[in-house]
Amino acid sequence: MEHVLIVGAGVMGCASAHRLLEAGCRVTLLEKSLPGAESSAAAAGILGAQSEVAGGGPFFELCLASRARYRAYARELEELTSVSIGYEDSGVLEVALDHGEGRIAAGRAEWMLQRGLRVELLDREQARELEPALTERMVGANYYPDDHQVDPVQLARALAAAVARLGGEFRSGVTVTGLARAGDRVIGVETSAGVIHADAVVVAGGAWSTAIAGLPPVRSRIKPMAGQIVQVEHRPPLLRHVVYGYSGYIVPRADGRVLLGSTLEDRGFDKAVTTAGLHRITGMALELVPKLAAARLTGSWAGLRPASEDNAPLLGAGPYAGLYFASGHYRNGILLTPITGEVIRDLVLGRTPAVDIAPFAP
Repeated sequence: MEHVLIVGAGVMGCASAHRLLEAGCRVTLLEKSLPGAESSAAAAGILGAQSEVAGGGPFFELCLASRARYRAYARELEELTSVSIGYEDSGVLEVALDHGEGRIAAGRAEWMLQRGLRVELLDREQARELEPALTERMVGANYYPDDHQVDPVQLARALAAAVARLGGEFRSGVTVTGLARAGDRVIGVETSAGVIHADAVVVAGGAWSTAIAGLPPVRSRIKPMAGQIVQVEHRPPLLRHVVYGYSGYIVPRADGRVLLGSTLEDRGFDKAVTTAGLHRITGMALELVPKLAAARLTGSWAGLRPASEDNAPLLGAGPYAGLYFASGHYRNGILLTPITGEVIRDLVLGRTPAVDIAPFAP
């Protein structure tokens, strides 16, 4: 039985462990804090393969492939763990507040329709029929019915439960300090608790992934990009669809919670919530949905997105034999969770992944 060490127990690490355990591997996850406690739990959960991706190409195709798996993935996790990940086929409205944004939205819709994807171009009246609370200032919207949402906190819990149910081992409070090697092959990791040996090592440490001492040169370093989110509550629920603007997004949950986000800040590993961030986020939300002025503030937090220098994930086999990367997913980590788990399983077992990952080689 092949033993795989996974550095990081967020959604990428746990999704990879889930698939490897199913395939008969022995898996140990090393986590410096708690499983899913970092960027995984801080995300908003938009499955925005169309609404969040700027253009076509290999990354867009990777996002589409992962989105297509999500409904069955949610059902699979709930059947295994009895934990719902909050999958909602809410759809996303990309709202244009002026004619400049309207032209951008129309251009995005044009190439997506040519690609054969579902998108509806709505004028102001049609958009407000879908969401009456939208501002009257808007000029129109793109509607993406196939962009859905999940609850990232529940996703992280379900994946950790799935790993535990299948016999995976979690070792929390362990800091990885380097790679253990025999020549050009990785044979484990060096940690604060000593060397742990394994047949393969998967680096899925989010924003900390390329900070491990002794890593070989990779295509791109990973750095943290902070993002603040504000949670409010409105009863009865005010919105049914995710609302995506050109300066932020609004994610309504079925129970009346609403997530407002997000900032994009290059400030290292600082996860502070700031007054400037709160002002920017709430201002964006009120511009798109003025009735949110009556919503009650119930929380705020910040997460650290793992950003590569070229904004493409590090996904694939590393420069050393036995080393694999599943990191750098930046703003699309929750969306890319199902496909990443499959890819890492296939690579470790010597299979060819179902999607082309050559553009993301570490």
